[in-house]
Amino acid sequence: MHLSELAAAAPDKPAVITADGDRVLTYGDLDRRSRQVSRLLASLGVGTGDHVALLLPNRPEYFEVAWGAQRRGTYWTPVNWHLTAEEAGYIVADCGARVLFAAAETAQAAAQIAFGQPGLAVFVAGREPGSGQQSYEAAISAQSADPLADEVDGAVFFYSSGTTGRPKGIKPSHTFPPFGSPATLPQLMGVVFGFGPDSVYLCPAPLYHAAPNNFCLGTHRLGGTVVLMDRFDPAGCLRAIEAHRVSHVQFVPTHFVRLLRLPDEQRLAFDVSSLRTVVHAAAPCPPEVKRQMIDWLGPCLVEYYAGSEANGVTLIDSADWLAHPGSVGRAVGAAVHIVGDDGAELPAGQDGLIYFESQTFEYHNDPAKTASARDDRGWSTLGDIGHLDEEGYLYLSDRRTDLIISGGVNIYPAEVEAVLIGHPAVDDVAVIGVPDPEMGQLVLAIVQLSDEGTGSPDLAAELIEHCRARLASFKCPRSIEFVADLPRLPTGKLLRRQLRAERAGQDR
Repeated sequence: MHLSELAAAAPDKPAVITADGDRVLTYGDLDRRSRQVSRLLASLGVGTGDHVALLLPNRPEYFEVAWGAQRRGTYWTPVNWHLTAEEAGYIVADCGARVLFAAAETAQAAAQIAFGQPGLAVFVAGREPGSGQQSYEAAISAQSADPLADEVDGAVFFYSSGTTGRPKGIKPSHTFPPFGSPATLPQLMGVVFGFGPDSVYLCPAPLYHAAPNNFCLGTHRLGGTVVLMDRFDPAGCLRAIEAHRVSHVQFVPTHFVRLLRLPDEQRLAFDVSSLRTVVHAAAPCPPEVKRQMIDWLGPCLVEYYAGSEANGVTLIDSADWLAHPGSVGRAVGAAVHIVGDDGAELPAGQDGLIYFESQTFEYHNDPAKTASARDDRGWSTLGDIGHLDEEGYLYLSDRRTDLIISGGVNIYPAEVEAVLIGHPAVDDVAVIGVPDPEMGQLVLAIVQLSDEGTGSPDLAAELIEHCRARLASFKCPRSIEFVADLPRLPTGKLLRRQLRAERAGQDR
């Protein structure tokens, strides 16, 4: 439904509640404040198809800005606020954002970004603005709450890391229809996951990720309530489910592991009977972990496989998963195909690149990457490897081959390797993910030294600190291994799969 229609029908209904219950944003307030954000953007000359960026942690203002940018017809980009200022600034510059919204937690990074991008307007919520910044609260309070004429729907413009480590913007196929026009995801959420006006959706993940962002706004489009955690905490998560009678939640496998590691007397003390659907995605889930979750919560788990590129999706519910353990389901909408190195479609049971019959996206400022993700049949791929069974159920064998997925977050080895190779002690380096029962994978750097030394704990610590000074902490290696030589072909190609195979199952 149109946000203003929802607000008119139930102005005092909570659209957003913080998990601790301290802050509530009603539909009436969300509608009013988003209109003020829209007018603020208009006053700055920002209109249809222009870009704004959100460097905002999980707080109610995020939704005011998101809905304001949406109804102004902009492309709006959520930026990972755990990135360094340099990394975040690259995204802000690459998307061409004219306005940056920040908060107390990100004000310093926003100031650094603005210093390198003259003309960027910066608004900060929750604190006094610094030099060159403006108060978010004061700026929108000065705006009329009357809706602008001829509002059109904008679109979220996500960034996904590229294989070179530089994030790539995913430009959606978008026609800027009238604001409040029907959207595909909320319809899917209603039909597949059972969302509706009575839904209470718990968001335990950062809003800069595509899934929590989209599911929160989809909940609003359907008239439900979002319960917002500022960060995931297993006991706090269960407490929020009980306190707010949460009906829907979305997790990544790392959340499952941390929930299951709570002592039984603590975990089982919470009343989670309100849960109707537990959605999960983002990383492969160990079968034994998923079985434990189903045993605990019942057959309410629904898994999907998709990417931020939104070129296709597979789905599987608990009953189907128990009959096809390890599968991520069957295609919904765009058909899925498995393709070999020669471009020919492969039969059931054989691993190959996963393609969907869809080309709904392009990579911003990167036509070569866009072209490499498509074929002449009108299909597109995220670069993931998998196979289908005889019934059409998809199984993931590897995700983008070199990609490390730690706690549901994508980490690209090339970016970390580029930093480590700059250290004078490093002659060659390979970064891989090694299995971890909690995080799914941990980042391991395998280092060949410039001299003939064997390395030491002190040097390993120095290399990790070298990374931390240049990269977001979640990208940095958890451990360093020293080797005499790295396995490379005469062409120079690194045998990364060999390194992973040699270390599979090792404790770290």
